[in-house]
Amino acid sequence: MGRCYPHLSLEERRKIAKWRNAKMPVPEIADRLGRAPSTIYRELKRNLHRDDEIPQLNGYHAIVAQDVHEKRRALHRNFALR
Repeated sequence: MGRCYPHLSLEERRKIAKWRNAKMPVPEIADRLGRAPSTIYRELKRNLHRDDEIPQLNGYHAIVAQDVHEKRRALHRNFALR
């Protein structure tokens, strides 16, 4: 089995959202958070919000990302209990 890494916290997600809005490059975000750039790229890809009806809402939002993360974790927890 692979290594175990701590999940991103809501605070880290808020920092990612703030820095992405400021057009900070992903490698710099990763360096500031002490994470691998691949972790940040994966987070942005996995939790990017898309809205075809209101395109102004498209992007990475920390609260939405945290909610998706919690739902994903709950799904995996429930599956493991079976």
